[in-house]
Amino acid sequence: MFDLLAYLINNRERVVSKDDLIKAIWDGRVVSDAALTTHLNAARSAIGDSGEKQRLIKTLPRKGFRFIGAVQEAHSASTLPVIEADREAPKPTLPVLDKPSLAVLPFTNLSSDPEQEYFADGMVEDIITGLSRSKSLFVIARQSSFIYKGQAIDVRQVGRELGVRYVLEGSVRKSGDRVRISGQLIEATTGAHLWADRFDSQLNDIFDLQDQVTSSVIGALFPQLERAEIERAKRKPTENLQAYDYYLRALSSFYQFTREQNIEALRLTRLAVEIDPGLAAAYALGAYCYLQRKVFGWTIDADQEFNDTRRLASRAIELDKDDPTVLVRVGQAIAAVLYEIDDGVALVFRAHELNPNLAVARYTIGWEHIRRGEIEAALKQFHAGVRLSPMDPFLFLMQTGIAATHFLTGRYEEGSSWGKSAVLHRPNYLNGQFILAICQAMSGRVEEARMIGARLLQAKPTLRVSTLVPKLARIYKQEHIERIARACRIMGLPP
Repeated sequence: MFDLLAYLINNRERVVSKDDLIKAIWDGRVVSDAALTTHLNAARSAIGDSGEKQRLIKTLPRKGFRFIGAVQEAHSASTLPVIEADREAPKPTLPVLDKPSLAVLPFTNLSSDPEQEYFADGMVEDIITGLSRSKSLFVIARQSSFIYKGQAIDVRQVGRELGVRYVLEGSVRKSGDRVRISGQLIEATTGAHLWADRFDSQLNDIFDLQDQVTSSVIGALFPQLERAEIERAKRKPTENLQAYDYYLRALSSFYQFTREQNIEALRLTRLAVEIDPGLAAAYALGAYCYLQRKVFGWTIDADQEFNDTRRLASRAIELDKDDPTVLVRVGQAIAAVLYEIDDGVALVFRAHELNPNLAVARYTIGWEHIRRGEIEAALKQFHAGVRLSPMDPFLFLMQTGIAATHFLTGRYEEGSSWGKSAVLHRPNYLNGQFILAICQAMSGRVEEARMIGARLLQAKPTLRVSTLVPKLARIYKQEHIERIARACRIMGLPP
């Protein structure tokens, strides 16, 4: 950040291009637009500027950036000239970013054992590192958040001083051979508590425990932050909406999982990209909307939606190849709507590499294991998704995957149990209904299976075993298809 700031100040007599910055600061390495924007906003925040006001660092569209503040040269050990506008050392303001901003504070050690201090600090550092992998978040570095270690703090003051909207704080307590970690997410601007949870475990292997808790905290945080940002956008007057807020409202509509709100989500993503044609997340969400239509049986014009999905997915990837959320949404849309399964799955695996705590990626990885005939490996992935994000909007997908693996291994009662959970979470998810029905058919609950079969035929009157089998062949091994076909006949689907 300071290297970037120094470069802009030292070259303030001219407009500095993006290529100039990348060559000077990153030695010519590949840097995404989103990463550059994050660094620019951090530099602005450090000197009391913002992307909205641009009093000191000006963005000139399609040209570059220029430092426009008054500068007084000072002969001192500092490598940075004195910026006149910064003489009062203003506090950082909330970053004007297309993402939520978060600081993770040092966890309080409630144990008498001083060694737990190192455990707590190491865990917080891992949480910061894990959260920083996501390009959907602006995360304050450890060096800044740890200045509050050992202090009694007011989270609203922390929010003002670090320029963040959210603060994560917590504690560690050791008792005998057990340890309890508690965490809570707070909206710094209001002091409102958004989420709290605790994690208990044996203290056998402290490093394994640290990894386990870190993954759990990160997995639980992402949906909560997303919900908080959606609610924030919904509170804003419509006339003040910008591209990111339209995107958040589109996401809120998407999560209603209804035909009408799917149409609204698509409308809002179009508005978002009209304002910001470079917002990769909005293009990816648009492709995801067409995936949702296909999965829930809401397709209107299959050929048009096929083409629109390809266009939106391609544009999203062109804009950002390194955002895990973009990659997983585009990958799943490519696999399920375009039927380019290998290409789509490759993108999801890339998303998983970038962010192992992205629960919804586990769903696709699990189905890829099923496609390879690796059923137990698939089960592990689905369970990992549930553990990572037990309150995830896509929890029903994980539950359906677990039900499917139990069906494929002949554990029909367990499959029925998980299938019922999926249907309870999302009754209009047709694949969840289908998996539950085939589990019940093979477990001898023929009447219940046929009731679901009748509902599926009502939703999709053209459903036939003969037309279903070729589609299943893209995913299942032959022996699995034969068992599914047998279950379909039992549940009353026409041949």
